[in-house]
Amino acid sequence: MHIAKVPNRNAKPSFLLRQTYREDGKVKNRTLANLSKLPVERIETLRAALRGDPLAPVGDNGFEIRRSLPHGHVLAALSVARRIGLDDLLPRRAPPRRRDLALALIVARLLDPAAKLATARMLDSATASHSLGESLGLGCVTAGEIYTTLDWLGSEQAFIENQLARRHLKNGALVLYDVTSTYLEGRCCPLAHHGYSRDSRGDRPQLVIGLLCAADGCPVAVEVFEGNTADPATVAAQISKLKQRLRLRHVVMVGDRGMLTAARIEQALRPAGLDWITALRAPAIRQLAEGGQLQFSLFDTRDMAEISSPDYPDERLVMCQNPLLAAERQRKRDALLALTEADLSKIQARVTRAKNPLRGAGDIGRAVGALLGKRKMAKHFALTITDAAFDFTRKAEAIADEARFDGFYVLRTNLPAKQIDTAGTVRAYKALAQVERAFRCLKSVDLDLRPVFHWTAPRVRAHVLLCMLAYYLEWHMRQPLAPMLFDDHDRASAEAERTSPVAKAKVSKAAYRKASTQRVVDASGELQPVHSFRTLLGDLATLARNTVCFAGQKMLTVQTTATPIQRRALSLLGVELTAA
Repeated sequence: MHIAKVPNRNAKPSFLLRQTYREDGKVKNRTLANLSKLPVERIETLRAALRGDPLAPVGDNGFEIRRSLPHGHVLAALSVARRIGLDDLLPRRAPPRRRDLALALIVARLLDPAAKLATARMLDSATASHSLGESLGLGCVTAGEIYTTLDWLGSEQAFIENQLARRHLKNGALVLYDVTSTYLEGRCCPLAHHGYSRDSRGDRPQLVIGLLCAADGCPVAVEVFEGNTADPATVAAQISKLKQRLRLRHVVMVGDRGMLTAARIEQALRPAGLDWITALRAPAIRQLAEGGQLQFSLFDTRDMAEISSPDYPDERLVMCQNPLLAAERQRKRDALLALTEADLSKIQARVTRAKNPLRGAGDIGRAVGALLGKRKMAKHFALTITDAAFDFTRKAEAIADEARFDGFYVLRTNLPAKQIDTAGTVRAYKALAQVERAFRCLKSVDLDLRPVFHWTAPRVRAHVLLCMLAYYLEWHMRQPLAPMLFDDHDRASAEAERTSPVAKAKVSKAAYRKASTQRVVDASGELQPVHSFRTLLGDLATLARNTVCFAGQKMLTVQTTATPIQRRALSLLGVELTAA
């Protein structure tokens, strides 16, 4: 028997296992099997065995593992990236190596978030810490190449976002928009300014990031603003992007009450012809109650109702009441009142103490003002301050009046009821939680966007775009992997049990079992541990690609045997192990 290599014109050659025999005095060949699907290394090993070449037994000095690289997580992420066409988002006019390096940067950010210099080392063939560089055939990779590729990726942001919009957005679609902030190290970047820090890092300059997502939470576009930019000021840039660059004539923008304010609606959204779903602020809700449009008796037997007001012509107002939200606000208010009273009592003790008392209405007032401003509790206390005395009492009527509105919120939209009903309006607004989930993955648990160390504005923007594209890949991987993760993979059944979209979101029975037992049943009926997305990648990484040397001559690549968890994860992602 022997192995024959049969060339094909426009395809890979075929490898056939053949047997030679004589019939009627003629030499003939019989094909026994087609070996073309086997890895080339295995074919060469079989060819050597058929030739009678000596093969060193395992454990002999002739057998040596030269290198072992984590490979399973690379196989999973790279296969999904190619299946969803992540490389198709990159301009084809670029050199192939640059496109491969850009794809490697995105996948590497998901697998092992690190500085660009560390990323260059993990991709380089000589210092690789996983098989990504080898799988893409990158060879030697320098830090200079990485930074050049990052700069190129940032310069092509408009093209990439246009491609994403064609895939995930269409005219009339819901667009979720929200902003976050992240801090920087150093003060050289022109985007770095002090502002309202969502990271509780007021000591560091920051930048503001605006993220546009489709209705299902899939990221589509991202933009970086200076760190002192107010949330409403970012809306105009998004409207321009949607209308001019993404060429969407009509979309519905969903944003929170701090983003799509009344002024922003009148000055930006309405002139641009965009529809919106947002919420009213507390003063506007109070005006509705004082004007008689909002009647609390409407919610004796229901938790949402549509109301109208002459202050919002041609618009629908959806009033919602959430008892759980009311209880939480009451708890927070009581806690803040108690803490404030305790601190005011300390100031009172300073004023009345015998030794070195606090004196002067101005000094006492400054101490009290700093304390009340910290917790925003001045409206709930009546103060009496003189040069030698200080007293305070709660404003019981003001506290009770504020408590009347606990648990109530009002959504505002100009969409007609035939386009989206009352329940659909509430669901659309609550979908903003998916953008919050994206920020959590970007900034902390998965992709480590913060802190930012780059100095120039273009490079900072390129870094943020890179992290968004890595989250785009993660988002597509999480969907099929949900049965193995703590994610709720049966949300449809949980949603069916809810009596109203205003009510607290329920967890499906399957997700509850996963969380309580920390186990999940696999396809064979065996119990396996439940993973987070990050720990599942770590488990897949133990599926290694080994470079093996036989007798100091034959170099083969051998993949370790997959565990049941690894096989199931790769199966859910549609990845075949034979393709490794």
